[in-house]
Amino acid sequence: MLSAKLQAWFRQNCRDLPWRNTRNPYLIWVSEIILQQTRVAQGLDYYNRFVERFPDVLSLAESDETEVLKYWQGLGYYSRARNMHAAARQIKMQHAGAFPQQYAQVLALKGVGDYTAAAICSFAYNQPYAVLDGNVFRVLARLFGIETPINAPRAKREFSELAQNLLDKTHSAVHNQAIMEFGALQCTPQSPDCGICPLQEICNAFCNKKVNMLPVKLKKATAKERFFNYFFVKNGDFTYLKKRESNDIWKNLYEFPLIETATASYINDLLVSENFREIFADSGKIDIAGLPFVQKHVLTHRIIHAVFYIINIEGEPRGDFTKILQRDLHEYPVSRLVELFLERC
Repeated sequence: MLSAKLQAWFRQNCRDLPWRNTRNPYLIWVSEIILQQTRVAQGLDYYNRFVERFPDVLSLAESDETEVLKYWQGLGYYSRARNMHAAARQIKMQHAGAFPQQYAQVLALKGVGDYTAAAICSFAYNQPYAVLDGNVFRVLARLFGIETPINAPRAKREFSELAQNLLDKTHSAVHNQAIMEFGALQCTPQSPDCGICPLQEICNAFCNKKVNMLPVKLKKATAKERFFNYFFVKNGDFTYLKKRESNDIWKNLYEFPLIETATASYINDLLVSENFREIFADSGKIDIAGLPFVQKHVLTHRIIHAVFYIINIEGEPRGDFTKILQRDLHEYPVSRLVELFLERC
């Protein structure tokens, strides 16, 4: 009964999205990875550009990671793109370029978790695996009055078992899309329109006036603050970039010479610091051009306080920098933070 009502609602209210008009597991996979941390409105354009450039597994597997990251630029959570690129190569090597059809094989792909594997297998192959994303957590918590915090360790098993029990195994693709879409459009996080909800009579939260109290979520740890001081170096027509290669944010993206400090720092302190001398000791005369660009950039677990300085030099900076023409900056994948600076400088 519940699944039938959800599917009836879905047929009347679902959005027309390109990944819903295909059974191609590759296209479904790309859409699911993009939408993991991205709203549909933002992700749609990225999806269209991405699949136009990389229309199948082999085109993605045979591409260069730098190009993949460039097409991902602005979406954030860049490990998604790196993992997807690695998984495409995995499919090429282990499955001769054909997207796997068994749940265990899909789950074994790099960057693919329980939710994504279930989504691909149900949407592409109509296999009976229930999806469990943020929307489904919210719908189930309200419908059944579940007060277990959805980010508590025990929640995944509890909600997964419930979702699997409710699954219409004959029409798993439609059922899964319906419950996710219901959470996205009807049972929304804030101010859901319960007055027109087709499930209100069986909704525990509605009947007990707990809609705004569910789902329960444990408070997140305080985000760590970091202080980045970037130097957009100009040497005639040239500038300098460095690839971030450590296991930190924005791995394998490019950025300007950076000095990270423990607290906010003034330019006069930076100019006499050891880190500055290590980079610019051989750079000759240094001129600071104009006012700095200041930007606060909030990530999931970090708050970046960034200051961009434009400086002119005569010599070369020390370090593993890539010297490029300034007009070629657009060819290199950078973080959204650096992109914001480039848009305004």
